[in-house]
Amino acid sequence: MTRTITVVTPAHPPNAPFLSEAYESLCAQVLPRGWDWQWVVQEDGESGLIESALPEDPRIAFGTTPTSGPAVTRTTALAHGTGELVRNLDADDRLLPGALFRDIALLADRPEIGWTASRALDLLPEGTTRNHEENDLPEGVIERGAVLRAWEEQGWILPLVPGTLCIRRDLLLALGGWMALDTSEDTGLVIAANAVADGYFIGEPSMLYRQHPHQTTAQDFHTDPRRKHQRRLLIIERAKALTSLGDRCP
Repeated sequence: MTRTITVVTPAHPPNAPFLSEAYESLCAQVLPRGWDWQWVVQEDGESGLIESALPEDPRIAFGTTPTSGPAVTRTTALAHGTGELVRNLDADDRLLPGALFRDIALLADRPEIGWTASRALDLLPEGTTRNHEENDLPEGVIERGAVLRAWEEQGWILPLVPGTLCIRRDLLLALGGWMALDTSEDTGLVIAANAVADGYFIGEPSMLYRQHPHQTTAQDFHTDPRRKHQRRLLIIERAKALTSLGDRCP
């Protein structure tokens, strides 16, 4: 019986030109025996541009969501997903060789680990790469609560790239999917996941993180100080509430 890892990609019209490269990076993945990937592409909106940019491939599932933002789009994509593992891949990013193999091998072998993250490389407009700043963890187990502590201590810079997250589907659903924020929903998810489950940081880079003017993290609504402060408070409060509930459970 084939087991599946679902790769979730939210997209909106400006992402359409990048989808072919994301797809090629998926096709280049070599998976452990008995595994296959599924790519769920969910459009935030109903323009038709995203669907027309996708190739014909039975491993691709496409859906649309009335314009609602990335958190709703990502979580709604789970309705089309069949995999027991769920991996992030933003529409403008690319997986590096071996990315899915390492995620699957680690989580299949370590049932006590709830999720993985890994190193990433920035992909610059001229085509060169550099190490991404959110790569401060050594390879190994990430104990519960460690991501939130590092985020607070490092002036709100995460020690990992949430776009590299691979998580067990049942854990993702138990957390309610991606956090219902206008942005930083993936940060909210990885901190929540680490509040209830150990993770594992993989030292080998798994993703090219494209840097360009239209990316979400470059937009005013993402960088506005007041909004950032509000999001941080909610992410922290949620993580602490989850930790408290876990401590009270037998």
